[in-house]
Amino acid sequence: MSNPVSLPALFARCINRPVDRVAFRYKRQKVWLEMTWQEYFHLVESLLQGLLSYGIQAGDPVAIFSNTRFEWAAADIAVLGLGGITIPIYQSHTGDELKHTINHSSAKLLIVENPSMLKKWLQIQSTSPTVTTVVLIDGDLKSIDSLPSSVQFKTWDQWLQDGRKHKELNRVDGAELMQKVTLDQIATIVYTSGTSGQPKGVVLTHRQIIAEVEDLMNRLPISPLDSTLSFLPYAHVLGRVEHWLHVRLGFTLNFAESIERLQSNLKEVKPTVIIGVPRIFEKIYASLVTQVEGHYWRKKIFEWSQNGSSFFGKWTAELTLNRLLREGLGGQLRFFVSGGAPLEPKLGAFFKGVGLTILEGYGLTETTAAIAVGTPNDNRIGTVGKPLPSIEIKIADDGEILVRGPQVMREYYKDLEATQEVIKDGYFATGDIGEFTSDGYLRITDRKKDLIKTSGGKYVAPQKLEGLLKLNPLVSNVLVHGDKRKYIVALVTLNSEYLKKLAHDRKMQFSDYRGLTQTKEVRQMLQNHIKSTNAQLASFESIKNFAILDHDFSIESGELTPSLKVRRKVCDERYKDTIDSLY
Repeated sequence: MSNPVSLPALFARCINRPVDRVAFRYKRQKVWLEMTWQEYFHLVESLLQGLLSYGIQAGDPVAIFSNTRFEWAAADIAVLGLGGITIPIYQSHTGDELKHTINHSSAKLLIVENPSMLKKWLQIQSTSPTVTTVVLIDGDLKSIDSLPSSVQFKTWDQWLQDGRKHKELNRVDGAELMQKVTLDQIATIVYTSGTSGQPKGVVLTHRQIIAEVEDLMNRLPISPLDSTLSFLPYAHVLGRVEHWLHVRLGFTLNFAESIERLQSNLKEVKPTVIIGVPRIFEKIYASLVTQVEGHYWRKKIFEWSQNGSSFFGKWTAELTLNRLLREGLGGQLRFFVSGGAPLEPKLGAFFKGVGLTILEGYGLTETTAAIAVGTPNDNRIGTVGKPLPSIEIKIADDGEILVRGPQVMREYYKDLEATQEVIKDGYFATGDIGEFTSDGYLRITDRKKDLIKTSGGKYVAPQKLEGLLKLNPLVSNVLVHGDKRKYIVALVTLNSEYLKKLAHDRKMQFSDYRGLTQTKEVRQMLQNHIKSTNAQLASFESIKNFAILDHDFSIESGELTPSLKVRRKVCDERYKDTIDSLY
């Protein structure tokens, strides 16, 4: 873009897109509904006018506490359109996390998805004095007892009605307001979920957003004719990137019902591009392995799909397993984009073997998501591709990745000291360890703070070990431990659906699921998998002991981040006794 403009200024132009072009699809009462770009524009304009009627002005923070849905996207553009600042809040946040985000950002208006989320906020409302208006997307306000009189409450429909009335009375042109938003105005403050510590507010202006979008357009072949299936949390910067690209390019954005309904939604909307995190691809892989276990010919074909050397083997795999897998994912996928965490190279090789490409990217909230990503024609498995056009990357003496470019955040909100700690001489210190291959591809080895140093002085990258272990469909999550210890151990959680099916097929005796996880048979299966994994590792990084937990880690328990990464500090403390028992 020769003369870059802000995101809402770009959105104002969408009114000129073809009238039959679908902006997004969403499902209600088992039916997929569509909205054109013209309908989308008028919806956003009404929301923008409603915000003005509630006293929201340029520079005011507005928080969105909701799952990913079309109302999230529309509300976000409406806030940005009047020069406001969107404060995304994870749908899984606890009361304390909710209070911190709202109070630290001084949010004036809160958009809440449903009554249960509203009740969560009401429990801390007395300690969130900046919020003067609350909008409920779904549900009836009458179902909520004792709403405080100091706050005005509105439903989604009332918000729209108030917006239409405001436009009639004041004759404010929404498109004109959108076009006045400048590149250097703050667009959003994204609070990092983090694997430890209090979240920090990453300040991103429209300049950072547009730089990211333009760079990705030069790297990823996505056009207005494409369609995606959106399921990542919009409180996560990777989810927002999909939303921002949608505004810029005009492809069709389909909103998944939920992660649980992802497989059926893929078949229904048949997307051409998917943006996800490694855990999603691990689940797809585990699901396929589950289907071939115990079936000789299925397993044989699966092996052919991965490493069959004969023409007959590859031909058979393509006609059966490979084609079925692609059809199960909608049948129209051109490529996946993976970010948010490292992708195990064997997963990338697996998907390549069945005719699907995963483009791994790398970035952080502080860099407005990607700073490097592969392309369909230049994709090196085991790397995150080459730096984006606007990005400069150098590797520090200790291996840390340092980044400079227009995508780097402006600052941590209200935290000058923390900002100065990570941005020095114009370079942002990522906290990740990496290296360049001889031909310029970036490879990430681990988080700097996550590296384990054994008592023998050897450094171990836990994410590598955890990724290898999770290739077995029996394994759900892994926490590798060993810092300042004699050797490496692992806490392992199991895939409950796979384990129950396995137990049924093998007629294993057990009283309940918790008991099943601790049986000798299950431990032996895991022992065998760890033994084969250790064969791929150096002696100092091999896993010498392990424990099986009788439950999985979860977002709700605080053991996983909303992007499904293990919170190491939380788990290390919570399972200290179990870990100590392994030494």
